[in-house]
Amino acid sequence: MNIPCLRVADIEVPAMVGGLYELAYNFWWSWNPRARRLFDSIDSKAWNEYRNPVELLINLDRARWEVILQSETLLETYNSVMREFRSYCDDTQDTWFARHHGDHSDRTIAYFSSEYGLNECFNIYSGGLGVLSGDHCKAASDLGLPFVAVGLLYRRGYFRQAVDADGRQQHIYPIYDFTRLPVRPVAGPAQAPVVVEVDFPDRKVRAKVWVAQVGRVPLLLLDTDLPQNHPADRPITSQLYVRGREMRLVQERLLGVGGVKALRALSIDPSVWHINEGHSAFLQLERLRELASAEGRHLPEHFDRVRQDSIFTTHTPVPAGNEQFDPALVQKYFETDCAQMQMSTEELMSLGSAEPGVERPDSYNLTALAIRTTSRVNGVSKLHARVSQEMWSGVLAECGGSKEVAAVTNGVHTATWLGPELLELYNRHLGFRWREEMDEFRSFDQVLELDGARVWAAHEAQKERLGRMLRRSLGVQLARHGCSPDELRHAANAFDPHALTIGFARRFATYKRASLVFSDMQRVRTILESTDRPVQIILAGKAHPADHPGQELIQSIYQLSQTGVLEGRIFFLEDYDMRIGRLMVQGVDVWLNTPLRPMEASGTSGQKAGANGVLNFSILDGWWPEAYDGLCGWAIGDEDGPEDPELRDQQDAELLYATLEEEIVPLFYRRNEAGLPEEWVMRMKHAMARITPRFSASRMVEDYVEWGYRPAMEASEVGSGPGVG
Repeated sequence: MNIPCLRVADIEVPAMVGGLYELAYNFWWSWNPRARRLFDSIDSKAWNEYRNPVELLINLDRARWEVILQSETLLETYNSVMREFRSYCDDTQDTWFARHHGDHSDRTIAYFSSEYGLNECFNIYSGGLGVLSGDHCKAASDLGLPFVAVGLLYRRGYFRQAVDADGRQQHIYPIYDFTRLPVRPVAGPAQAPVVVEVDFPDRKVRAKVWVAQVGRVPLLLLDTDLPQNHPADRPITSQLYVRGREMRLVQERLLGVGGVKALRALSIDPSVWHINEGHSAFLQLERLRELASAEGRHLPEHFDRVRQDSIFTTHTPVPAGNEQFDPALVQKYFETDCAQMQMSTEELMSLGSAEPGVERPDSYNLTALAIRTTSRVNGVSKLHARVSQEMWSGVLAECGGSKEVAAVTNGVHTATWLGPELLELYNRHLGFRWREEMDEFRSFDQVLELDGARVWAAHEAQKERLGRMLRRSLGVQLARHGCSPDELRHAANAFDPHALTIGFARRFATYKRASLVFSDMQRVRTILESTDRPVQIILAGKAHPADHPGQELIQSIYQLSQTGVLEGRIFFLEDYDMRIGRLMVQGVDVWLNTPLRPMEASGTSGQKAGANGVLNFSILDGWWPEAYDGLCGWAIGDEDGPEDPELRDQQDAELLYATLEEEIVPLFYRRNEAGLPEEWVMRMKHAMARITPRFSASRMVEDYVEWGYRPAMEASEVGSGPGVG
């Protein structure tokens, strides 16, 4: 899908390498290592500082261009990368979707999400949901789906995290200059920016439409920071996940209603509407309003026409985690819409009631709204689907006895998360088309035949890279805390690349139990302080600014990392982002996950780790029960256990320590004469062969096509009119 864009950055690229401009504005570079190496070779210092090709090209001076144009090696690399890039973007006939569903290539799938994690330079994501949305777009591009994504462009993004000398989380909200990021305004008639208007009480709010190109997939992003808006409305798209409930509702009205209007403004008429989590569910009310406006009034059949081409993915396994608002706020912002539709307030309220039959609920629940206005609902793992089915049984029954929550287990975009050394090993031994053939599980058995010494060498190189990043990060942090030169020199030697390294990185919500591994400090010291079998733990993650227990957890772990002999064995990395996440899942030896079951809907960090040969050590929650087979990692406990959280913590901690002491540590340090941990490497290869294809984003998107997208396309062919493809 080709979306015309305006030129906003002051970039002058010589004609000989003119393709760099379009390459910089397509996030394809974020999962293509040769493209990243090309930008690094143009200006290594700028690339390492920004990891943003647009910023790099803006700042490149003319003298450097003269050097570049005289380098035959660099020009050969440029030409090779551009051939690959153009072939990827232009070849829409030999994609998975064209081969399997070419009869539907003229249809369009619209995907709505409140956040997108594409790359660390583009801070419009907070964590798992955003990274999942970004991986979904990348896989949709790789597979050739007719796909467009919709979201918001946050001027201040999600907060940057700093940890002070006492371990307290500090929240930093930089103001981003969009003209220096890989995003451009959409061009309308007469080369004017495309701006949509969304009705709010007593006023209209305008939003400029920008596009971030993700391979073949355009991501449309709405921005209200415009001079024609009232100063009170300009900050609507300022921060991701603001604390204020009314501002959050305003954002989600903009996402849903404004997102539909943006698609209409670009003459995009989707055949499928995918609501990814409840944040964007208001788009269904806008589609109902469109139908009512077209036909003069609201009709019962409008619900059927909106439902039939819509699917909903829920990511939340607990009732309190679902997005909900004071009904009075919803009425305030949708009263005019109801009047236009001739829909009663009671009918509007009943759509968002989590309690079947209750017309005036205490809260307006967007998950309930999404379930009632879509034909298909899915959870993001088999366990999560079962939990959601039970949680929403009343609302589902109200929609018809046959409506069930299906399971489409999350996956990860392998090319984004696989370490460069393992990628090179795969390319050399599996051929360059291995990513396109991952869904053929048998072909991935070749990973089991890889030379163990080569696999271990690749892993050690990725582990060394993690160590270098950790030392730099630690040095910056300690210098900011006013530590002495001796302390900074000591930090420069932190991290033992030969020690068993455990990684834990995720949002610091209390149910994820980041402190479980520190329940018994005497036992922890015994494990970590060993001189012949040393162990070190790296932790990273953010707590929401309103989550004070989560922030206290970070503080306690940071203080622990600065305590006596544990200093240098426990590390807390501040400002967790996609880059830190990549280096951790590529470089640690064991990936630890300790949620309170069944509160982890899916969890994808362990999938990224497994694809890199990192062995998972996890509670049987989320995706892990589907992957655990006794070889690709270890389970903490079983699927049953005490209902009392305190007793569960005690039991899980005991099992965690016992498995570490009796199985994991001895296995890691059991080496042959050449120093190779043969059995450990065998398990690594098994994890890579089994987890990589089964839990890839390509498999996930293919599942969405077969289960949801194609049936919705076929159902939408029956309908016609606004909002129906």
